[in-house]
Amino acid sequence: QLQLVESGGGLVQPGGSLGLSCTASGFISNYYAIGWFRQAPGKGREGVSCISASGTYATYADSLKGRFTISRDNAKNTVYLQMNSLKPEDTAVYYCAADLDHLCSESIVPEWAYWGQGTQVTVSS
Repeated sequence: QLQLVESGGGLVQPGGSLGLSCTASGFISNYYAIGWFRQAPGKGREGVSCISASGTYATYADSLKGRFTISRDNAKNTVYLQMNSLKPEDTAVYYCAADLDHLCSESIVPEWAYWGQGTQVTVSS
């Protein structure tokens, strides 16, 4: 059974940094692209970033370029999202998702097959 588990969420002050992890089990991790999405209260789920199965391609939402960095370690079945210079508007539940490489494109639409349960990120002073 495919499982994705996010970790690393929490409370951080504006301007601070936080690193999220997405650990996969139940499938060959280097066969799937991994995406990060977020959903703020009262808003729809939006794409944050995604990385191809091999790790050779990655993309970000335009508004997040330069602040967020995605990476993966297939030996550990884990994908990371490093978030820097956090703003209150980054507050949301962050989800990781898995699917085939074609889902990881510039638009990062939330139509992926497999999802984690989410981890809360709160940016507040």
